[in-house]
Amino acid sequence: MLQTGIGVVAPYDFALDRELWRWVPDDVTLHVTRTPYAPMAATVEMAVHISDPELIARTTYDVLAVAPLAVAYACTFGSFVGGLTGELALVDAMVGAGAPAAVTTSGALLLALRRLGINRIATVTPYTNDLTAGLTAFLAQAGIEVVATAGLGLIAQIWAVPYETTVELVRSVDSDLVEAIFISCTNLPTYDVIAGLEATLGKPVLTANQVTMWSVLELAGHTGIGPEQRLLSVR
Repeated sequence: MLQTGIGVVAPYDFALDRELWRWVPDDVTLHVTRTPYAPMAATVEMAVHISDPELIARTTYDVLAVAPLAVAYACTFGSFVGGLTGELALVDAMVGAGAPAAVTTSGALLLALRRLGINRIATVTPYTNDLTAGLTAFLAQAGIEVVATAGLGLIAQIWAVPYETTVELVRSVDSDLVEAIFISCTNLPTYDVIAGLEATLGKPVLTANQVTMWSVLELAGHTGIGPEQRLLSVR
């Protein structure tokens, strides 16, 4: 079977490799690399550190030897903390390092919202209040209104949040004003809750890993995506 290679640049504390693999078809191989370890909690300080374009360029270069067709920077707060300008700088850094095409999680979210024609959302995050506010500010720059938000205030072990907690937060921010709900952070497990929430709420529920994988697969020119992956291209 001919394989499509996709590079994934993740923060050093990323723990959900298996969730990323669940989003891709059998003929896609993920080549995951991480930024160098730094002793930081998941705060604004860490977000600023891992959004350094030079750092992301160096990390991207590490995965290019296996010739991925596209590279994704799989981190939400690292790609929104610098605003729209910072997000674009990260894409430019990856392409400048040699990636044939590149996308960030926050950029993929904007692409998904445009594709779906959505301008008003609610957000759920595991972050501290300042980072949650940063996501709202980033979306506002792009013309997306956040009408409700909820965060968990976590600074570590985000991957250990149970599905039930995430589901409760999503339900708490929903209202008739909300066109879609975005669950932020690539380190927050979400794969198994999306279908049930969409069926209950009757509206799109987007997640960080979902939009990242959808967008990078599209950049790589992959067309063999089945409905079991629940990507936006088959909604």
